[in-house]
Amino acid sequence: MVLQQQTEAPIWGEAKPMSTVYINCSWDDIKYVTYASENGKWKIRVKTPKAGGPYTIKINDRVIENILIGEVWICSGQSNMEFALNSEDQITEGGAEEAEKANYPKIRLFYTARQYGDQPQDDCHGRWVECSPSTAATFSATAYYFGKYLHNELNVPIGLIHTSWGGSSAQAWVKEDVLKSDEDYAIYYEMQKRREMETEPGILPLDTDFPSVLYNAMIHPFISYAIKGAVWYQGESNRHEAALYEKLFPAMIKNWRDDWQQGDFPFYFVQITPYQYDETRVGAMIRDAQRKSLKVKNTGMAVTLDIVDNTKNSHPRNKLDVGKRLALWALAKDYGKAELVYSGPLYKSIQVEKKKIRVYFEHVGSGLMAKDGDLTHFEIAGNDKIFYPASAIIDGETVVLESDKVKKPVAVRFAFYNTDEPNFFNREGLPASTFRTDNWQISTEHIKDEE
Repeated sequence: MVLQQQTEAPIWGEAKPMSTVYINCSWDDIKYVTYASENGKWKIRVKTPKAGGPYTIKINDRVIENILIGEVWICSGQSNMEFALNSEDQITEGGAEEAEKANYPKIRLFYTARQYGDQPQDDCHGRWVECSPSTAATFSATAYYFGKYLHNELNVPIGLIHTSWGGSSAQAWVKEDVLKSDEDYAIYYEMQKRREMETEPGILPLDTDFPSVLYNAMIHPFISYAIKGAVWYQGESNRHEAALYEKLFPAMIKNWRDDWQQGDFPFYFVQITPYQYDETRVGAMIRDAQRKSLKVKNTGMAVTLDIVDNTKNSHPRNKLDVGKRLALWALAKDYGKAELVYSGPLYKSIQVEKKKIRVYFEHVGSGLMAKDGDLTHFEIAGNDKIFYPASAIIDGETVVLESDKVKKPVAVRFAFYNTDEPNFFNREGLPASTFRTDNWQISTEHIKDEE
């Protein structure tokens, strides 16, 4: 296992009710004493040193061995987070070769078994293992590459707690009190009630889109475990409700931070990739909702518009760049590597210049660039709200747009179809994010994509 360095890490367990519990950690001379409650549960905080180990913790007559002190991250989401490095039915790009050399004894992996919970649970099924060719192969590829990159750059032990479930919706990862405090989330309970009515009496239906069921069983057990931060890869299953996701996702982040009681810990997430959904623009709308979530303090987003090998597959096989881009955010924002360019261009503002419209960006790095020809996938519209493809010219840290069909432009959209794979990057090779400047109604009717 890995404990978060330089903090007061909670340790807890069960003993004989009302008994005395003695804790001794091998990294210091402090002897901790606490007492089990009437139900036998106990909990105490121990001070952890700088990264190092292995150490032991003695609890009464039991000893936990091979403990490392380092950086601990929660890794969660749906199938793209769950996607394994090199299992029999899930093979990532270069995954077989990577798994063969994944001997990193100072990276520890915790895989949480899938489990529902209709009430918050205190425990889960899983265990810590050392990162090796056999354990890495079946572990989350995104989490593995994220942890490997941190470990190589920081030279400290890394603990990765993987807790995800393919096909899951965000509301399943949010606690009940949060969802029931806002009437906008009532639709999730209405959906659950309809499902229950369709089920035989006496059977409690649970599914990965039911409110709170994965929070209860796969997040709540960890809220006492000291972490550095969280990484998240999800969004596809909420594609039909982008406007609500724009509100739900920040609420989930706040929920986790409130429960961990570690302040506004870092929370980095992956923007979903281009995919041929049956409904037009739903993927683009979720991508933009994710971009808007960057307004939440201490968050960051890895853009993946450029890593798709097949837009008919929602699971890009290139997980190396996903993990690395998440790690860039952490290294720059949390580990003092301020010199790193950690994001591709993000929309900042627009300025209308007669028949043209200028777009300003953040995170331009050492400059903006187009790969393989002219910039693509920009659209502009006038007050008629009809968008037309626009010519796009890079001008310093801005992009200037125009179209013969738009005399007075007022709005811009970029990469706003489901399968758009634009060629707009900064010179560090990080892609720009989907964005739109308007808030006009968008049709998502069930038709084949127009791209």
